[in-house]
Amino acid sequence: MLKGLRPLVMSGQEVLPLVEGGKGISVSTGECSGAWAAAGGIGTFSGVNADYTDDNGNIVPQIYHGKTRSERHEELLAFSIKGGIHQARRAHDISGGKGRIHMNVLWEMGGCERVLHGVLEGAKGLVHGVTCGAGMPYKVAEIASSYGAYYYPIVSSARAFRALWMRAYKKFPEWLGGVVYEDPWLAGGHNGLSNSEDPEKPEDPYPRVRDLRKQMNEFGLDKIPIVMAGGVWWIKEWTHFLDNPEIGPVAFQFGTRPLLTKESPISDAWKHKLLTLKKGDIYLQRFSPTGFYSSAVKNPFLKELTERSERQIPYSAEAVGQHTAELLVGPRKRPVYVTPADKLRAEAWIAHGFTQEMKTPDNTLIFVTPERGAMILKDQVDCMGCLSACMFSNWSQHEGNTTGKKADPRSFCIQKTLQNIAHSDNCEDELMFAGHNAYRFANDPWYANGFIPTVKQLVERIASGE
Repeated sequence: MLKGLRPLVMSGQEVLPLVEGGKGISVSTGECSGAWAAAGGIGTFSGVNADYTDDNGNIVPQIYHGKTRSERHEELLAFSIKGGIHQARRAHDISGGKGRIHMNVLWEMGGCERVLHGVLEGAKGLVHGVTCGAGMPYKVAEIASSYGAYYYPIVSSARAFRALWMRAYKKFPEWLGGVVYEDPWLAGGHNGLSNSEDPEKPEDPYPRVRDLRKQMNEFGLDKIPIVMAGGVWWIKEWTHFLDNPEIGPVAFQFGTRPLLTKESPISDAWKHKLLTLKKGDIYLQRFSPTGFYSSAVKNPFLKELTERSERQIPYSAEAVGQHTAELLVGPRKRPVYVTPADKLRAEAWIAHGFTQEMKTPDNTLIFVTPERGAMILKDQVDCMGCLSACMFSNWSQHEGNTTGKKADPRSFCIQKTLQNIAHSDNCEDELMFAGHNAYRFANDPWYANGFIPTVKQLVERIASGE
């Protein structure tokens, strides 16, 4: 083991300070997390729409029969709870009692509190910790601790942790297992980049983690580990974090690297794609219907979203200011008003086949093909409420089941695309989350000639510093 990398007591047991990062929609499974725990670390299965299998070991497809969004939302929660329990039991069986098993959820996923209660009750004693981010998960401490599970909030700043601690966590200090610092520029999936931070200017994580530790120490949490997430590839590059009083006890989380293991359920096509990525192939963008920034592989899926937003012009319902040019839109060809220059742009897009105009919540029009427009509308109608609030479909799990805003055609159905990529070999036309270091698969000699390790081999490799 790399010098300075020492076992820590986490979730009630001494483990290697190596944590598997949770990846939602059927990608972080009990098989992976159980193997990671069996290797002595902390395995993490995803509680976000987890799969479950039938008596023959076949994955049960999540097919919805409800006619309304609310009815489909209830079906989704039932799927999620049953799948989470299944993955927790699978992880427990594979781990053989070694390591620890955690469950990862997104606070902004639809029905998060109900899913947590359902899985933790149904798999009582099998889940040792709950990792939670994507929002401000104030209630996760109360929920996790009520089932004897530790909680691990994901934050990207000392300020965010302070808000969580002062409002809720100080009531449950004994169940705080660790604080996950997720680098908002380098981590895969949804990122906690704030409006005051420039997505084009990554910051050195050291001062931010040092400030987080200082804040934690002021609350008497000097023994609680910080878990570094996002941007970690070889721990030998992070030795300045080890045995460092400014950082304190530290563990390291790996989300992208476990994708390329024997136990990983992703397709061979996805695994091959990871082995061929180049620096710059990961895109930090804001198309997600959550409203958060997220990091994903540049592919035709993201290219289409980018181009969709580029074919966009502001409009007014009346002729006002520079909006003097009349443009007829919609099936009834009702007039809106745009600038003369924007009318020329719109006519050029229409001439190239982007003949369907779609209104956005920001009083703009985008132009898409009729086929793309029909798909967008169908996806919005088919919404099952996978998020607490969705920009794309305008669903909200709160009263009225609507955000009160117009559905946004510049975004996409995240449930649909993540289900598709998890259960097919198409990783070009779907959203493919990855951390910004994913290009290092191609440069790391360990993966030469397409080598794919087992989880056990990966954990041993990481513990060595590589």
